Amino acid sequence: MKRAFLVSVLFFAVCASCKKKVEKQAVSAQPTKKSYDEPHRNQFHFSPPEKWMNDPNGLVYNEGVYHLYYQYYPEDIVWGPMHWGHATSKDLIQWDHQPIALFPDEHGYIFSGSAVVDHKNSSGFGTAEKPALVAIFTYHLMEGEKAGRNDFQTQGIAYSNDNGQTWTKYEGNPVIKNPTSIRDFRDPKVFWHDESNQWIMALVAGDHAKFYSSPNLKEWTYLSEFGKTVGAHGGVWECPDLFKLKVEGEEEEKWVLLISINPGAPNGGSGTQYFIGDFDGNTFTTNQKDIKWLDYGTDNYAGVTYNNTPDDQRLFIGWMSNWNYAQKTPTKEWRSAMTIPRKLDLIKLKGDYLLKSVPMDALNKYATSMQKFEKENLDSIYTLDISKSTSHKTSFYIDPDKSISIELKNKANEKVVINYNTETSEFQIDRSKSGITDFEESFKDSMRMPVKTNNIRPKIELFVDRSSIELFFDDGNYVMTLQVFPTSPYDEMTFSGQQGQLLDHFEYSTIKSTWNE
Repeated sequence: MKRAFLVSVLFFAVCASCKKKVEKQAVSAQPTKKSYDEPHRNQFHFSPPEKWMNDPNGLVYNEGVYHLYYQYYPEDIVWGPMHWGHATSKDLIQWDHQPIALFPDEHGYIFSGSAVVDHKNSSGFGTAEKPALVAIFTYHLMEGEKAGRNDFQTQGIAYSNDNGQTWTKYEGNPVIKNPTSIRDFRDPKVFWHDESNQWIMALVAGDHAKFYSSPNLKEWTYLSEFGKTVGAHGGVWECPDLFKLKVEGEEEEKWVLLISINPGAPNGGSGTQYFIGDFDGNTFTTNQKDIKWLDYGTDNYAGVTYNNTPDDQRLFIGWMSNWNYAQKTPTKEWRSAMTIPRKLDLIKLKGDYLLKSVPMDALNKYATSMQKFEKENLDSIYTLDISKSTSHKTSFYIDPDKSISIELKNKANEKVVINYNTETSEFQIDRSKSGITDFEESFKDSMRMPVKTNNIRPKIELFVDRSSIELFFDDGNYVMTLQVFPTSPYDEMTFSGQQGQLLDHFEYSTIKSTWNE
C-alpha cells in the first residue's frame, strides 16, 4: 500500500536520484538506547530506527525466525519512494533491524505484498532440501502515473536463498501486468492451497478483490473476483488476506477474507473489514450481509497475517496509524509503529461469526506484575498509580450489565476517557484532550464500538505504551487501537462505574522495554 496521491511534487522530481542514493546504504540505521527513549517512542511495539514506515509486508516465519518487512522510505519522515524495510524476531516482540530488503528499480517503487516458503521448489529458485523464500509485491511506476496512464501498477517477485537476508529480483518481472488499466491494482497476498495443489493470490483492484492461481509463482492465471456489491465501499480496497480457520470449539472450518479500506472506516479514515465465507480454489463466496470490522479504533490499518507459522497459527500485525493524519503525527526522527501481534481465532456468538484478536502470550515474559486483587467495588472511584512506567498492561473482569469509565491522566490535565455504556451497548473513547492533538482536527473525534457478549464476566485488557492504547474486550471479540501523544506520560488511571460494578480479578503489570536490553 502506497498513497501516491499523498506524495508531493518534490517526490516525483527526486525519484531517480533518491533511488541511486539509497541503494548505496547497506543497512537501515540501528537503534541506540537514546534513540528509543525519544518522546512518544513506543517501548514494546515495533517502529523503524528512523524515517517513514507504513504497511507490514512479507510476513513469513522460517527456520525459527519471524520476518517483518514493511513499507519504508529511508530519506524522510513522510511517504516517499517505497522500499521494503526489514526486521527479524524470535518471538514477535523483540526485534532486530536488518538491511533494507528491496529497493525501487526500473519497474517502479516497491509497494505492499507478501512472502512464502516455496517448500516444493515449484519456482526452481531453491532446492527441495533448501527451499527459497519468494516475495510477491506490487510495482508502482511513478513515471506511468505522472504520464496519465492507468496501468502503472504491476506485480513482481523476488527470491532469497539465505532466509530473507538478501533478495534477487526475478528477471521476468513483472509476472502480472495490469490487464485492464486498473489504477489501484496491488497488494498481492499469496498462499499454497492444498486442495487444488496450487498457489493462490488475492489482490485488490479498486473496489473489489481478484484471485489468481499459479503452479510456480511465475505464471499466473486469473480465476475470479469478489466484492463489488458487498461490504464497505467508502474508499479504495487495499491489503487483502485470505486464510482458513476452524471455528473455536467446533469442527466447522470457514475462510476469512481481510480487506483494508481507506477512507470509510467506522470511526473515520482507515480501517479493516473482514468477510466470513468459503473458498473452493477458484471463488470466494459469503452469505454475510452486515459489515464486520477487525478493529474499531482509528489506528489499525493494512494488517495481514503470517505465512508458514508454527502449528498453523494465524498471527496478525497491523500498521498503527490512519491516513487522515499519518504524515502529521508529532514525532521528529521516525514516524509510525506497528500494533502488538495478535492471534486471530474464529468464534460463533449468538449464531454469528466473529473474528477475535488475542494478544500474543510472548508479551507476558516482558511483564512484571505490580498489583493484583480479587475484587474492588466501584461505588467510589478507584485510583491506580501508573507513574513508575510508561508501558503497562491492565486486565480485569466486569459486570456487563453495569457501565464503567476508565481515565488515563497526567499532571498537565491531559486525559483519555474510555466508557463502557450499557444503555447504548458500546464502548466510547474520547482522546480530544489526550495531549498533542492540533496536527489534525479529526484526531479529536470520539470513537464508538458496538458490543454484545454472552459472558457473565467479560474481560477488559488495556495495553498502554508511550503513544498508543490497545483495548481488548471479551477475550478479544472486540478491539480498539488508537494513538495518543501526551506531553508527559500518563501517571494515573482511575476507574468509576455504576453502583455494584466491580473490578474483578484485577492485575496491573509494567512491561519493560524490548529495545534497551
